[in-house]
Amino acid sequence: MSILLATLNSKFIHTNLAIRYLRAYTRDIADVKIKEFTINQNIGEILTQIYMLKPDLVGFSTYIWNIDETLEICEALKLVSPETKILLGGPEVSYDPTDIMNRYTFIDYIIFGEGEETFKELIEGKDLSHILGLVYRENNNPVKNNNRDLIKNLDTIPFPYDIDDDFNNKIIYYESSRGCPFDCQFCLSSTIKGLRFFPIERVKKEIDFMISLGVSQVKFVDRTFNARKDYSREIMDHIVKRDPTNINFHFEVTAHLIDDKQLEFLSNIKEGLFQFEIGVQSTNPKTIEAIGRITDFGVLKEVSTKIKSFKNIHQHLDLIAGLPFEDYNSFEKSFNDIYTIRPEKIQLGFLKLLKGSGLREDQSKYEFKFLDKAPYEILENKYITFGEIIRLKYIEEMVEKYYNEEFFKTTIEYIITNHYDSPFKFYEELSLHFLNNDLFNFSHSRTTLYVLLLEFLKENKEIDLSIVTNLLRYDYILNNTDRRIPQSLKSERIVELNLIHLLLKDYRTLELLPKEISAIPTKHILKKITLSFFDIDVLSLIQSGYNKKVIKIDTLILFYHSEGTITRSNSFNMTEIYKELIN
Repeated sequence: MSILLATLNSKFIHTNLAIRYLRAYTRDIADVKIKEFTINQNIGEILTQIYMLKPDLVGFSTYIWNIDETLEICEALKLVSPETKILLGGPEVSYDPTDIMNRYTFIDYIIFGEGEETFKELIEGKDLSHILGLVYRENNNPVKNNNRDLIKNLDTIPFPYDIDDDFNNKIIYYESSRGCPFDCQFCLSSTIKGLRFFPIERVKKEIDFMISLGVSQVKFVDRTFNARKDYSREIMDHIVKRDPTNINFHFEVTAHLIDDKQLEFLSNIKEGLFQFEIGVQSTNPKTIEAIGRITDFGVLKEVSTKIKSFKNIHQHLDLIAGLPFEDYNSFEKSFNDIYTIRPEKIQLGFLKLLKGSGLREDQSKYEFKFLDKAPYEILENKYITFGEIIRLKYIEEMVEKYYNEEFFKTTIEYIITNHYDSPFKFYEELSLHFLNNDLFNFSHSRTTLYVLLLEFLKENKEIDLSIVTNLLRYDYILNNTDRRIPQSLKSERIVELNLIHLLLKDYRTLELLPKEISAIPTKHILKKITLSFFDIDVLSLIQSGYNKKVIKIDTLILFYHSEGTITRSNSFNMTEIYKELIN
């Protein structure tokens, strides 16, 4: 039997863990092929590729982001290849599989729940009526078998990745545990009780293998990676001892489970090796209670702020709009609360009433309005209106463009510190400027975003434009190796080439730059540096926390751009050396 497992990922860089588990679990009994597509590909193209493989059985892994496209492909496939059996699995079909089979007659099987053992028994040819966790057809009518118990010994599940898999420019998804110790009412993990772990020595070996592949990121999908402190610590300690290069490990962690001993360990981690995602969701106590969270924001803030001070671990903090008791003003407070931490990314999501989740069961209680169609995102509830949700979506786009990439950090920190009551008010006003000037309907390059921010700041008569122009120029040069600075940000003074050569030959300049620079000819160093005049002491302002009075003084700053990245530039004040050289 020819078997194909397929899925539609949301992005090309993603890899699907589920279909690889099924392939690995049945490797000894069948040659299962896998194909990954994206939701951005043409449906006809995907259908063609599957049809040309002539599978006897094709299984799709379904989620809220791909269910509609998957069903469209399945319907067309059954029309042109009626003998092909179609199987669906995944969270989007596990809650109401019988209803889905009734509605879509082209589906032959649905696996609900944990799928490895069910899939294996299906392709072994076991009597369908005896396969737990399966919905099948009998005389065209769906028959749902009993639930299958969760796999107790996760070590029976083989490692899902093959050395022949294409990992080029891909994120590898990996899990060291299944389940979650918490009971969050918006999450499907709350419907599966129990927390199970893969053997720690196995996890270490698999980490070694993934490191050897040379992938750029391993994203742990454990719902709470640090649920067991000793277990998670041993994994991180193993990674640190391996000291891999050019790879990042992403973990979803709960901040209140990180104690002082772990903080001390984290303070010495190599920069860029770890990345943390921390689900805050809200800082409103009534909201936290309603959704079943166990969060002490005071503790979370203290822990996250300490991690931020280490300057070695990127933190992504999440908020969800549309939760119970979280009105527009309450969400504003939640946003401002986490903004004080200054995480590397603030991720603003919007509540989705997933099938089987507690909040979906309570939809009438909170007067949720939503379309019963993936992704089930709420339109409004008794606390927040659709109009306010729209406003938050515009603000979310501004946060994504102007905060999360940190390309405008210096300018925005200064503006918020000195001219706005709160960070939220700044992004709210910026979103209104984009809306009123029809700027949301166009795609903007990063360079254009600098110019647009300057145009917005011009509307505020209290802002000194000469200061923000200097700050934007600093941000632009720091974060872009492209020396074509927008005209509106350029300095009127040009650094002469002969002066650049003098500066680069001066021993004091070379002491500031990496040691290997001293052996490089000056003409090659020129490709790595930028020199620019400023009318204010930018570096002094940054060091003061942006609340110091701006010193208007001629300043010369040298920017050194690290190899291979444009966001790891360093800047140095060259004013005194410059003055000595010209006198």
